[in-house]
This record gives sequence, C-alpha cells and structure tokens, in this order.
Amino acid sequence: MTQNRPVTIHNVGTVRIGKGVVLQCADDLATRGVTSVFLVTTPPTRPLCDNLIEALAAKKMRVTIWDALAGEPTIEDFHAAMAAAKDCGADAVVGLGGGSAMDVAKLVAGLFDGRQPLMETIGVDLLKGRALPLACIPTTAGTGSEVTPIAILGDEDEELKKGVVSPWLVPDFAYLDPELTVTMPRAVTASTGVDALTHCIEAYANRLAHPVVDIFALEGMRLIAGHIERACADGSDLVAREAMLRASYYGGLCLGPVNTAAVHALAYPLGGEFHIPHGVANSILLPHVLRFNLEAAPARYADIARAMGVTDAGSDQATAHAGIEFVARLSERIGIPAGLSGMGISSNAIPRMASSAMKVTRLLERNLRELTEEDCARIYEAAL
Repeated sequence: MTQNRPVTIHNVGTVRIGKGVVLQCADDLATRGVTSVFLVTTPPTRPLCDNLIEALAAKKMRVTIWDALAGEPTIEDFHAAMAAAKDCGADAVVGLGGGSAMDVAKLVAGLFDGRQPLMETIGVDLLKGRALPLACIPTTAGTGSEVTPIAILGDEDEELKKGVVSPWLVPDFAYLDPELTVTMPRAVTASTGVDALTHCIEAYANRLAHPVVDIFALEGMRLIAGHIERACADGSDLVAREAMLRASYYGGLCLGPVNTAAVHALAYPLGGEFHIPHGVANSILLPHVLRFNLEAAPARYADIARAMGVTDAGSDQATAHAGIEFVARLSERIGIPAGLSGMGISSNAIPRMASSAMKVTRLLERNLRELTEEDCARIYEAAL
C-alpha cells in the first residue's frame, strides 16, 4: 500500500434526505434570522416552489422569485440575477431546480457583497468569501451541485463554459426530496442521470483518486446502474427517484476533492458552442473517452464495470471492455442519442472543438492519459 495524497472535503452544513424534507428549509433559514429570500429557479420548476414559498411566508419571510433562466446559465444570466437580488434586499439565497438554477444561486450568494467581480473569481480558490446563507434544492438527479464547491457559467463571447471552484460555494443547506423530481421528463431524467454516472466514473478513474472518494463513486455507479431505467420508465417511482438523488449526491461529493476529467473537458465546447445539454454531451463522449483511457488503468475500469453489475469476464481488460459496452447500451436504452452528427455537429467543427477542449486544463490534468489536441480530435471523430 502506498501513502495516499492529502485530501480535503468541504461538506454541506446540513443535508436532509427524504420525502417532504424541502419544507424544512423554512425552519432552517428562520434559525439564521432570514427575512428576505431570493429564490432562483426556472420556468419548468417554478410550480415546484409553491409549497416552499408558503412555508417561508409562514415564517414571516418575503420571497422574491427569479426564474429568467432559459437554458444553461451564462455570465449575462448571472448579472441579471444579481441585479434582482440586490433590488429585493436579499439576506439569503435558495436555488431550486437543476444545476443551472443552483449554480446561479451559489454565485449570487457568494458575490452579493460586491467585494469581487465575477471574472476575478473564475478558476480555483479565487473566491474570497460568501456573503449570504445559501440553500440548494435539486429537482434533477445529475449535477450534484447542491453539495459541490463548483458553479459553471457559459461565456458566450468565447463559446466555452467557465467554472468558479471554491469551498465558499458549498451550500449551508441541501434538501434531497424525491417528490420534487417526479415531474422531471424522461429525457431529462436520462441525461442528468448519465451526468451523475460520469461524475462517479471520472472521479474513480482519475489521477487524483482517493480511497475516501472511491466509496462515494462506486456507490453512485451502483445506484445509477440499478435505478436509472426504472426512473425513466416510471417517473412516480419514488424508490428509484430517491436512489438517483442519492447517486447524484455521491457524484457531487466526488467533485470537490477529485473532480472530473476528459469527458467533461471535451463536453464543454459542445455546450458552449452548440448548446447541447451537458448530460447528453457527456453520454455521447463517455464510451469513447473510456476506450481511450482504458490502457492506463484496466483494473480501475474493471472495478467500475463490476460496480455497475457487469459480470466478471475473466480479466480486468475484458471486464473493463464489457463495462464500456454496458455504458453505451445503457444510454441507448434510455433514449440518449449515440452520436454528435445526430445533434447537428459536422466534422468541420472538430478542429475548433478540440482547440477549445484543450483550454480546460483543470480537468485534463486529472485524466489518466495525457491528451493532445490530436487525441481530442480523434475522440470527437469517433463520437460523430
């Protein structure tokens, strides 16, 4: 056994898991003396806020709803949300929705006092503090943003996603309520679920992997492999929904101390330029990146296959190959497109996508195999 590298895990102050726990957000914020709540959500998830709004009002808190997000958030969206939060004199922020709503909420809470401009905080450990209490409530099971120190925004000028990574973005409260996920459409259930699976796989097969985080990653993979098809087939299956929420939570716990790698780096240009949903981009690229990486750590990839329930094939190499094929077939069974060409991307876009992906060094440096721009291009070609 070799000595493991030091690892730091920043935990949410309070995590509540189970049916109906969202209403406890009102009690938790009341203990902080909150009077004005700025609630970030999206039009599809706006109806899911009603019971929480009533609970907050019963505790004498004013609620301002900001639901102007039309898709994955941009820098412009953040500035619009911040202006609205200032106008209402917010003294707490709640993000209710998918990763988009939660990421905007995290940044509004972190930057509300105006000590730093957003662009000064893009990168790792550049945010110097958080001004307001923060609660995050996922309505999808994918990003794990409710427990991560990460917020992602699209830079429309550069057509690339950019991240703020800081322990100050870890929320004070997180609520994993499966009832809030039952109306999630099948396609969103599928793509966000594969996003969570990718978090777990990339954290386990990673240059910075750590035994503590391995536990989260392996359990997340097991839960997703066993429940994602059930959740897609029957959105009202609360057992499957809660299992997927827990898996997403475990994936989120992987992101701070370890983070993801090449799949996410290559997915960023697909979202930035072509606005492909993040989970769909990950799903399309995942098998191809796994095939590229396999030679670097066949035993690790065999572990991943076994965690997903794949039968041992007699050797690590063979078992790992079977695991990769399982991932590809799983995405197909839940209805995620298999190729980039079906998303309207042609080979002409590959050179600039490869160039953009190479800029995501904070993730590429974690990948088990070093990637060149030519490697990126070949992976995109295979994914067409």
